[in-house]
Amino acid sequence: MIDALRTPEERFAGIPDFDFPVRYVDDLAGYEGLRIAYVDAGPADADRVFLCLHGEPSWSFLYRRMIPVFLETGARVIAPDLIGFGRSDKPVAQSDYSFDFHRNYLIALVERLDLGHVTLVVQDWGGLLGLTLPVAPGFDARIERLIVMNTGLGTGASPGPGFMMWRAYAMSTPDLPIGALIKRGTPHLTDAEVAAYDAPFPDARYKAGAQIFPALVPIEPDMAGAEVSRAAADFWSNRWTGQSFMAVGAADPVLGLPQMAALRSRIGGCPEPMIIEDGGHFVQEWGEPIARAAIAAFGGR
Repeated sequence: MIDALRTPEERFAGIPDFDFPVRYVDDLAGYEGLRIAYVDAGPADADRVFLCLHGEPSWSFLYRRMIPVFLETGARVIAPDLIGFGRSDKPVAQSDYSFDFHRNYLIALVERLDLGHVTLVVQDWGGLLGLTLPVAPGFDARIERLIVMNTGLGTGASPGPGFMMWRAYAMSTPDLPIGALIKRGTPHLTDAEVAAYDAPFPDARYKAGAQIFPALVPIEPDMAGAEVSRAAADFWSNRWTGQSFMAVGAADPVLGLPQMAALRSRIGGCPEPMIIEDGGHFVQEWGEPIARAAIAAFGGR
Protein backbone atom coordinates (compact mmCIF):
# COMPACT_ATOMS: atom_id res chain seq x y z
CA MET A 1 0.00 0.00 0.00
CA ILE A 2 1.43 3.35 -1.04
CA ASP A 3 1.51 5.98 1.71
CA ALA A 4 -0.14 9.03 0.19
CA LEU A 5 -1.62 12.36 1.21
CA ARG A 6 -4.93 13.76 -0.03
CA THR A 7 -5.22 17.51 -0.46
CA PRO A 8 -8.23 18.79 1.53
CA GLU A 9 -11.07 19.76 -0.77
CA GLU A 10 -11.33 23.21 0.80
CA ARG A 11 -7.97 24.04 -0.74
CA PHE A 12 -9.76 24.10 -4.10
CA ALA A 13 -12.58 26.42 -3.04
CA GLY A 14 -12.67 29.58 -5.11
CA ILE A 15 -10.39 28.35 -7.90
CA PRO A 16 -11.00 30.89 -10.70
CA ASP A 17 -12.45 29.94 -14.10
CA PHE A 18 -12.30 26.22 -13.44
CA ASP A 19 -15.89 25.12 -12.91
CA PHE A 20 -15.69 21.84 -14.80
CA PRO A 21 -17.00 18.46 -13.61
CA VAL A 22 -14.38 16.48 -11.68
CA ARG A 23 -14.54 12.72 -11.31
CA TYR A 24 -12.52 10.34 -9.16
CA VAL A 25 -11.41 6.73 -9.44
CA ASP A 26 -9.67 4.79 -6.67
CA ASP A 27 -9.57 1.24 -8.02
CA LEU A 28 -7.41 1.36 -11.14
CA ALA A 29 -5.52 -1.91 -11.51
CA GLY A 30 -2.11 -1.46 -9.92
CA TYR A 31 -3.17 1.78 -8.23
CA GLU A 32 -5.76 0.50 -5.78
CA GLY A 33 -6.28 2.87 -2.88
CA LEU A 34 -4.91 5.91 -4.70
CA ARG A 35 -7.68 8.36 -5.51
CA ILE A 36 -7.10 9.86 -8.93
CA ALA A 37 -8.91 12.94 -10.23
CA TYR A 38 -9.79 14.01 -13.74
CA VAL A 39 -11.92 16.64 -15.39
CA ASP A 40 -14.65 15.02 -17.48
CA ALA A 41 -16.57 17.68 -19.40
CA GLY A 42 -18.85 17.53 -22.40
CA PRO A 43 -21.10 14.73 -23.69
CA ALA A 44 -20.09 11.24 -22.59
CA ASP A 45 -21.15 9.93 -26.01
CA ALA A 46 -19.29 12.58 -28.04
CA ASP A 47 -17.61 11.30 -31.18
CA ARG A 48 -14.31 13.02 -30.29
CA VAL A 49 -12.31 13.29 -27.07
CA PHE A 50 -9.64 15.83 -26.19
CA LEU A 51 -7.22 14.20 -23.74
CA CYS A 52 -5.33 17.06 -22.06
CA LEU A 53 -2.17 16.07 -20.19
CA HIS A 54 -0.41 18.56 -17.92
CA GLY A 55 3.17 18.49 -16.73
CA GLU A 56 5.43 19.50 -13.86
CA PRO A 57 4.58 21.10 -11.41
CA SER A 58 1.12 22.09 -12.64
CA TRP A 59 -2.27 20.35 -12.77
CA SER A 60 -5.34 20.27 -14.99
CA PHE A 61 -6.10 23.89 -14.01
CA LEU A 62 -3.48 24.77 -16.64
CA TYR A 63 -5.99 23.86 -19.37
CA ARG A 64 -8.82 26.14 -18.18
CA ARG A 65 -8.34 28.54 -21.14
CA MET A 66 -8.43 25.73 -23.72
CA ILE A 67 -11.16 23.43 -22.39
CA PRO A 68 -14.06 25.81 -23.24
CA VAL A 69 -12.87 26.06 -26.84
CA PHE A 70 -12.73 22.29 -27.17
CA LEU A 71 -16.21 21.99 -25.63
CA GLU A 72 -17.60 24.43 -28.21
CA THR A 73 -17.00 21.76 -30.86
CA GLY A 74 -19.31 19.31 -29.08
CA ALA A 75 -16.41 17.13 -27.96
CA ARG A 76 -15.72 15.50 -24.62
CA VAL A 77 -12.69 16.72 -22.66
CA ILE A 78 -10.73 14.53 -20.24
CA ALA A 79 -7.99 16.28 -18.24
CA PRO A 80 -6.39 14.04 -15.60
CA ASP A 81 -4.32 15.20 -12.68
CA LEU A 82 -1.14 13.14 -12.59
CA ILE A 83 -0.58 11.22 -9.38
CA GLY A 84 1.16 13.61 -7.01
CA PHE A 85 -0.47 16.69 -8.54
CA GLY A 86 -3.75 18.58 -8.53
CA ARG A 87 -6.65 16.79 -6.84
CA SER A 88 -5.03 13.36 -7.22
CA ASP A 89 -3.47 11.70 -4.19
CA LYS A 90 0.18 12.43 -3.47
CA PRO A 91 2.56 9.62 -2.49
CA VAL A 92 4.93 10.95 0.15
CA ALA A 93 7.96 8.82 -0.76
CA GLN A 94 9.92 9.94 -3.81
CA SER A 95 10.75 6.29 -4.45
CA ASP A 96 7.10 5.71 -5.38
CA TYR A 97 7.46 7.98 -8.41
CA SER A 98 8.81 6.64 -11.69
CA PHE A 99 8.35 7.11 -15.42
CA ASP A 100 6.58 3.78 -15.79
CA PHE A 101 4.38 4.35 -12.72
CA HIS A 102 2.90 7.47 -14.30
CA ARG A 103 2.81 6.20 -17.87
CA ASN A 104 0.99 3.05 -16.83
CA TYR A 105 -1.49 5.15 -14.82
CA LEU A 106 -2.42 7.06 -17.97
CA ILE A 107 -2.74 3.82 -19.93
CA ALA A 108 -4.98 2.33 -17.23
CA LEU A 109 -7.17 5.44 -17.08
CA VAL A 110 -7.64 5.63 -20.86
CA GLU A 111 -8.52 1.94 -20.90
CA ARG A 112 -10.95 2.32 -17.98
CA LEU A 113 -12.73 5.19 -19.74
CA ASP A 114 -12.39 3.37 -23.09
CA LEU A 115 -11.43 6.56 -24.88
CA GLY A 116 -11.36 6.58 -28.66
CA HIS A 117 -11.15 9.16 -31.44
CA VAL A 118 -8.69 10.98 -29.19
CA THR A 119 -7.04 14.32 -29.82
CA LEU A 120 -3.93 14.10 -27.65
CA VAL A 121 -3.08 17.48 -26.10
CA VAL A 122 0.31 17.59 -24.37
CA GLN A 123 2.89 19.87 -22.79
CA ASP A 124 5.97 19.26 -20.59
CA TRP A 125 5.62 15.89 -18.77
CA GLY A 126 2.25 15.55 -20.45
CA GLY A 127 4.28 15.05 -23.63
CA LEU A 128 7.11 13.03 -22.11
CA LEU A 129 4.46 10.53 -21.04
CA GLY A 130 1.67 11.18 -23.53
CA LEU A 131 3.78 10.99 -26.66
CA THR A 132 4.66 7.40 -25.70
CA LEU A 133 1.00 6.31 -25.46
CA PRO A 134 0.66 5.29 -29.14
CA VAL A 135 3.16 2.47 -28.64
CA ALA A 136 1.07 0.95 -25.84
CA PRO A 137 -0.87 -2.06 -27.17
CA GLY A 138 -3.90 -0.89 -29.14
CA PHE A 139 -3.36 2.80 -28.48
CA ASP A 140 -2.31 3.76 -31.99
CA ALA A 141 -5.93 3.10 -32.98
CA ARG A 142 -7.27 5.33 -30.20
CA ILE A 143 -5.31 8.50 -31.06
CA GLU A 144 -6.28 10.40 -34.20
CA ARG A 145 -4.93 13.95 -33.73
CA LEU A 146 -2.17 15.72 -31.81
CA ILE A 147 -1.81 19.16 -30.26
CA VAL A 148 1.74 19.47 -28.94
CA MET A 149 3.26 22.35 -26.94
CA ASN A 150 6.65 22.91 -25.28
CA THR A 151 7.62 19.33 -24.58
CA GLY A 152 9.89 16.58 -25.85
CA LEU A 153 10.62 12.88 -25.94
CA GLY A 154 12.94 11.50 -23.28
CA THR A 155 15.01 9.30 -25.57
CA GLY A 156 18.15 9.52 -23.45
CA ALA A 157 19.75 12.46 -25.23
CA SER A 158 21.36 15.32 -23.32
CA PRO A 159 18.70 17.95 -22.56
CA GLY A 160 20.99 20.98 -22.42
CA PRO A 161 22.15 23.30 -19.63
CA GLY A 162 18.80 25.02 -19.02
CA PHE A 163 17.12 21.79 -18.00
CA MET A 164 20.08 20.66 -15.92
CA MET A 165 19.95 23.88 -13.92
CA TRP A 166 16.23 23.36 -13.29
CA ARG A 167 16.84 19.71 -12.34
CA ALA A 168 19.52 20.64 -9.82
CA TYR A 169 17.35 23.37 -8.32
CA ALA A 170 14.34 21.09 -7.91
CA MET A 171 16.37 18.29 -6.37
CA SER A 172 17.83 20.67 -3.78
CA THR A 173 14.54 22.41 -2.91
CA PRO A 174 12.07 20.17 -1.01
CA ASP A 175 9.55 22.99 -0.58
CA LEU A 176 9.35 24.19 -4.18
CA PRO A 177 7.52 27.53 -4.51
CA ILE A 178 5.12 26.18 -7.12
CA GLY A 179 3.00 29.25 -7.81
CA ALA A 180 5.98 31.59 -7.89
CA LEU A 181 7.83 29.29 -10.30
CA ILE A 182 4.91 29.26 -12.71
CA LYS A 183 4.36 33.02 -12.45
CA ARG A 184 8.03 33.67 -13.28
CA GLY A 185 7.44 32.76 -16.91
CA THR A 186 3.78 33.75 -16.91
CA PRO A 187 3.73 37.28 -15.49
CA HIS A 188 0.11 38.01 -16.44
CA LEU A 189 -1.22 35.55 -13.85
CA THR A 190 -3.42 37.08 -11.15
CA ASP A 191 -2.82 36.43 -7.47
CA ALA A 192 -5.83 34.10 -7.48
CA GLU A 193 -4.38 32.10 -10.36
CA VAL A 194 -1.01 31.81 -8.64
CA ALA A 195 -2.83 30.61 -5.52
CA ALA A 196 -4.61 28.00 -7.64
CA TYR A 197 -1.26 26.52 -8.64
CA ASP A 198 -0.26 26.41 -4.96
CA ALA A 199 -3.59 24.93 -3.86
CA PRO A 200 -2.73 21.22 -4.32
CA PHE A 201 0.30 21.52 -2.02
CA PRO A 202 -0.54 22.62 1.56
CA ASP A 203 3.07 22.04 2.63
CA ALA A 204 6.31 20.40 1.55
CA ARG A 205 5.08 16.88 2.40
CA TYR A 206 2.74 17.07 -0.59
CA LYS A 207 5.52 18.02 -3.02
CA ALA A 208 7.44 14.76 -3.40
CA GLY A 209 6.30 14.43 -7.01
CA ALA A 210 7.01 18.04 -7.87
CA GLN A 211 10.53 17.71 -6.49
CA ILE A 212 11.45 14.35 -8.03
CA PHE A 213 9.91 14.68 -11.49
CA PRO A 214 12.86 16.56 -13.06
CA ALA A 215 15.17 13.75 -11.93
CA LEU A 216 12.96 11.20 -13.71
CA VAL A 217 13.33 12.75 -17.18
CA PRO A 218 15.22 10.15 -19.26
CA ILE A 219 18.42 12.03 -20.06
CA GLU A 220 20.63 8.94 -20.43
CA PRO A 221 20.02 6.03 -22.82
CA ASP A 222 19.58 3.44 -20.07
CA MET A 223 17.24 5.45 -17.82
CA ALA A 224 13.69 4.24 -17.25
CA GLY A 225 11.47 5.53 -20.03
CA ALA A 226 14.22 6.06 -22.59
CA GLU A 227 13.62 2.84 -24.52
CA VAL A 228 9.86 3.34 -24.85
CA SER A 229 10.50 6.97 -25.80
CA ARG A 230 12.79 5.86 -28.62
CA ALA A 231 10.06 3.49 -29.79
CA ALA A 232 7.63 6.41 -29.66
CA ALA A 233 9.99 8.58 -31.69
CA ASP A 234 9.99 5.89 -34.36
CA PHE A 235 6.18 5.78 -34.29
CA TRP A 236 5.78 9.53 -34.73
CA SER A 237 8.38 9.61 -37.51
CA ASN A 238 7.35 6.56 -39.49
CA ARG A 239 3.82 5.43 -38.60
CA TRP A 240 1.85 8.49 -37.55
CA THR A 241 -0.71 9.50 -40.19
CA GLY A 242 -3.02 11.72 -38.14
CA GLN A 243 -3.35 15.50 -38.04
CA SER A 244 -0.92 17.49 -35.91
CA PHE A 245 -0.79 21.02 -34.57
CA MET A 246 2.19 22.53 -32.75
CA ALA A 247 2.32 25.70 -30.65
CA VAL A 248 5.53 27.00 -29.10
CA GLY A 249 6.01 29.45 -26.28
CA ALA A 250 9.13 31.11 -27.65
CA ALA A 251 10.21 32.55 -24.29
CA ASP A 252 10.65 29.08 -22.75
CA PRO A 253 14.35 28.76 -21.81
CA VAL A 254 14.24 24.96 -21.56
CA LEU A 255 11.79 23.67 -24.19
CA GLY A 256 11.60 26.60 -26.58
CA LEU A 257 12.04 27.03 -30.32
CA PRO A 258 15.19 24.91 -30.89
CA GLN A 259 13.88 21.97 -28.90
CA MET A 260 10.46 22.15 -30.50
CA ALA A 261 11.98 22.34 -33.98
CA ALA A 262 13.79 19.11 -33.19
CA LEU A 263 10.56 17.51 -31.99
CA ARG A 264 8.68 18.72 -35.08
CA SER A 265 11.23 16.98 -37.29
CA ARG A 266 10.24 13.73 -35.58
CA ILE A 267 6.48 14.09 -36.12
CA GLY A 268 5.47 13.02 -39.59
CA GLY A 269 3.49 15.69 -41.42
CA CYS A 270 3.66 18.22 -38.58
CA PRO A 271 3.04 21.70 -40.08
CA GLU A 272 4.86 24.90 -39.20
CA PRO A 273 4.21 25.76 -35.55
CA MET A 274 2.14 28.58 -34.14
CA ILE A 275 4.70 30.71 -32.31
CA ILE A 276 3.66 32.64 -29.20
CA GLU A 277 6.50 35.16 -29.01
CA ASP A 278 5.93 36.15 -25.37
CA GLY A 279 4.69 32.72 -24.36
CA GLY A 280 6.60 30.94 -21.64
CA HIS A 281 6.93 27.27 -20.77
CA PHE A 282 3.35 27.07 -19.50
CA VAL A 283 2.03 28.16 -22.87
CA GLN A 284 -1.50 26.97 -22.11
CA GLU A 285 -1.76 30.25 -20.20
CA TRP A 286 -1.98 31.75 -23.70
CA GLY A 287 -4.26 28.85 -24.55
CA GLU A 288 -7.50 30.22 -25.98
CA PRO A 289 -6.00 31.44 -29.28
CA ILE A 290 -3.90 28.28 -29.48
CA ALA A 291 -6.98 26.10 -29.08
CA ARG A 292 -8.93 28.12 -31.65
CA ALA A 293 -6.07 27.92 -34.15
CA ALA A 294 -5.78 24.17 -33.63
CA ILE A 295 -9.51 23.63 -34.15
CA ALA A 296 -9.40 25.76 -37.30
CA ALA A 297 -6.44 23.73 -38.59
CA PHE A 298 -8.44 20.56 -37.96
CA GLY A 299 -11.34 21.85 -40.05
CA GLY A 300 -13.45 23.30 -37.25
CA ARG A 301 -13.96 20.13 -35.22
